[in-house]
Amino acid sequence: MGLFNSAAPDAPPQEVADNSPPPPPSAPASNNAFNPGIAAVLNGFYVASSRDTQKQRIAGVATGDEAGLPLRGFSLGESEVSFAANIDPHLSGFLDLSVEDDNSLSVEEAYIQTKDLPYGLSVKAGRFLSGIGYLNERHAHDWAFSDAPLPYRALLNSQYGDDGLQVRWLAPTDQFLEFGAEIFRGDAYPAANAQHGGQGTVTAFVHTGNDIDENSSYLAALSYLHSRAQDRQDDSGNSFTGNDDLGIASLIYKWAPGGNPTVNNLTLSSEFFYGREAGAFNADQFAQNRFGWYAQGVYQFMPQWSVGLRYASLQTSNPGPMLSGSPLDDFGHSPRAETALLEYDTSEFGRLRMQYTHDESDLKPNDEILFQYTVIYGPHGAHRY
Repeated sequence: MGLFNSAAPDAPPQEVADNSPPPPPSAPASNNAFNPGIAAVLNGFYVASSRDTQKQRIAGVATGDEAGLPLRGFSLGESEVSFAANIDPHLSGFLDLSVEDDNSLSVEEAYIQTKDLPYGLSVKAGRFLSGIGYLNERHAHDWAFSDAPLPYRALLNSQYGDDGLQVRWLAPTDQFLEFGAEIFRGDAYPAANAQHGGQGTVTAFVHTGNDIDENSSYLAALSYLHSRAQDRQDDSGNSFTGNDDLGIASLIYKWAPGGNPTVNNLTLSSEFFYGREAGAFNADQFAQNRFGWYAQGVYQFMPQWSVGLRYASLQTSNPGPMLSGSPLDDFGHSPRAETALLEYDTSEFGRLRMQYTHDESDLKPNDEILFQYTVIYGPHGAHRY
């Protein structure tokens, strides 16, 4: 049969001629084998609040344009369409388009990533969310709460992402240990206008974690960001030129009976932020230290149902008498916010959420009740730890 004649079992096989035509080339396993996976995320909100969420500020900080809360009343929020594919055995690609409330379309992420570098190395290049902190790299629909914690909003404009290059190294150890470094163009808050020849921001981070027992595990991280801003404008027309340094310490604990999170699970997370901004604000020289933190927990008490609590706080030092009354003056007020949520998941692709926040980030408190739906359809990558 085939190329060999096996009529005499005890004799060695002998080659015989085979003049049959070669078989046709095999078809790909799927007609979509070389097409990208396309996924969509829809986010809808209804917000009732005692004060207009769009007029609310964070005392002591000149925030960026994405630091605000969802619109009062009905809104679509941020919805996404993403494209992901393996380009070849060496590279993969990802493109994520974001649609805002005002119907504007933007590229949130667009990058290539290596797949087979030796020694635990990987490289990412393009536009992407930085690997600093615990939440920063997650898209908004993957957050445990409907908005970013107060320190993220104040110090990172909710999330830091920009055009740049990232290198990661996964150590060959039983303990999960990963190091990373990034260099960015420096256009995104807290940077501005691409200083140092379009290399205005650098970051570094280290992640480590392991199982504690069959029911629980942990992840810990340290991160650092240094950026340079030239004439960074806020929504009131104030200008900042100078340096921004920010350090983040993160700790996450997860519990699920027998390691199976489908019925019950608990996630506790907390992050501490320490930063310093120095330079000129409206031509007045200043230096200001900022400290913030949050702690949150989400408990799935039965399949599809979860409850959560979060507390967040921020403090800023006095920027000096020349900036009294400016956005950098907290008027002796320490911003904070307490949040509670109730969530029902229709499946792993659909979520209904109700969230209440008592928000004292501004000088006057605001009580906010938020209803949110989130649905995902199309192929979607696994969420991070």
